[in-house]
Amino acid sequence: MSEQSFIAGGHRHGGHFAERLVHGLQQALEHSLDAEAISRQRGLLQGLDPRCKLLALLSLMISGILASQLVTLLLLFGLAVLLALLSQVSLRRLYRQAWLSVLLFSGVIAVPALFLVPGEVLFRLPLLHWGISLQGLRSAAFLLGRAETSASFALLLMLTTPWMHVLKAMRSLGVPVLLVALLGMTHRYIFVLLQTASQMFEARRSRMLAPPSGRLARQVVAASSGVLLGKAFQLSSEVHLAMVSRGYRGDIYLLHSFHTRRRDWCALLPALCVPLLILWKHA
Repeated sequence: MSEQSFIAGGHRHGGHFAERLVHGLQQALEHSLDAEAISRQRGLLQGLDPRCKLLALLSLMISGILASQLVTLLLLFGLAVLLALLSQVSLRRLYRQAWLSVLLFSGVIAVPALFLVPGEVLFRLPLLHWGISLQGLRSAAFLLGRAETSASFALLLMLTTPWMHVLKAMRSLGVPVLLVALLGMTHRYIFVLLQTASQMFEARRSRMLAPPSGRLARQVVAASSGVLLGKAFQLSSEVHLAMVSRGYRGDIYLLHSFHTRRRDWCALLPALCVPLLILWKHA
């Protein structure tokens, strides 16, 4: 497996836990192949030099963190949506792989701010009589907006750029070789572990006459998890030794070199100006 980071969507199939887990693992591997296909399409971001693209999207992510007005966050989020459409990345994919997950995780943190941040109380919850303040709403909106915007730009980078090109761009921009090596080995190891887990649970399921239930199902999951943990430690050393034996030292070598063109600079320079404008405006 070669590509990209993702968050697998939910499944619609029933069955016991092992069956659902196998389906989820297979779905995750399919997502990586879909991401690889997207990176080969003819889109706006796909046609940019990976180094310029990495710097530009990183600059836009920093802009989302620095933004102190909801209007600015909304404009940046709109820019992310526009870039996705111009790069042939469906909004449904962004919703499933970024927006929904970020909303669930960030929402857990943002909800307490509605009640804990002091300020002008807009209304109170019935029965509990907890007051929701205007300042609390703004704090929660900023948290969710920054998280959603940054996640959108990060996902666009991963979907429109092959992973090896991302690593090569990082090395070209001076990222330490140790960090690039760790990212490269971790990425490969994740997919090896996913494949191993899928094969292991598929083998377990094929030896069962009927789906286990109750206590037996929990015992099967616990035993399989323990075996998978042991294999994980073994695979970590095997993957590392396999990569080192093939001459991997953290440097990325591709069949073709990166070349910047005028359109790369036309995309990079405005993106670099966005965080500077935000800092200048609030200086």
